[in-house]
Amino acid sequence: MNAASKQPIGIFDSGIGGTSIWKKIHQFLPNENTIYLADSKNAPYGQKSENKILELSIKNTEFLLNKNCKLIVVACNTATTNAIEYLREHYAVPFIGIEPAIKPAAINTKTKNIGILATKGTLNSRLFTTTSNTINQEVFIREQVGEGLVELIEDGQLVSTKMTHLLTNHLHKLLKYNIDYLVLGCTHYPYLIPQIQKIIGTDITIIDSGLAVAKQTKKILEENNLLNTQNLKTKHFFFTNKTTKVLEFVLGHNQNCIIEKLNF
Repeated sequence: MNAASKQPIGIFDSGIGGTSIWKKIHQFLPNENTIYLADSKNAPYGQKSENKILELSIKNTEFLLNKNCKLIVVACNTATTNAIEYLREHYAVPFIGIEPAIKPAAINTKTKNIGILATKGTLNSRLFTTTSNTINQEVFIREQVGEGLVELIEDGQLVSTKMTHLLTNHLHKLLKYNIDYLVLGCTHYPYLIPQIQKIIGTDITIIDSGLAVAKQTKKILEENNLLNTQNLKTKHFFFTNKTTKVLEFVLGHNQNCIIEKLNF
């Protein structure tokens, strides 16, 4: 184990959604220290131009590199699909990205119809288009923009009348296609799974990318001799440029988590 292995894993998202990824990483890699950046002031990224998403992703990356992060997880589907190629070309640390898990859904579907709920920025990206083109042409990918969902989650309205109405409206547009898999294409959306399940029932399988990202993170750390094997008490810093209340809510009372508000 080299000295760099003790450095933290960096994670950034357009807000608090990427904490769903952080939880999987923390469970899967309990010896790793982490630094999480929630760019909630600029959420959602999905409505922004590709140039703006790239600009914000560079800013987030450099913030985490200044904190000596050894690897960066881009815990945002929109940032991954629009910026990760640039980040990998211009920075020396390894990057882990997130893509909607349409491949396993396409392989296992029986109805030949899979639904994807994602942001406009993800669905319109070149990377998503490229991935979609690799799918069996007999399988139909039914896309639905989750307009307004991220904003409500960031505003602390995770469980609310507005959320129920909006989510029901989005999902009913997908249900008419007889989908048997629903792919969540935004890291905010796993927090909606209990509500989604009530609307779509138990016959439709919901897929998110959390565990796959955690496994890939471990694999890349091992390949680069960066895995922290010391079984010591870990520290987890969470930075946000908006209110800390939503972060406090989704993280619960974890004493190892330190939340700070910053002007960023």
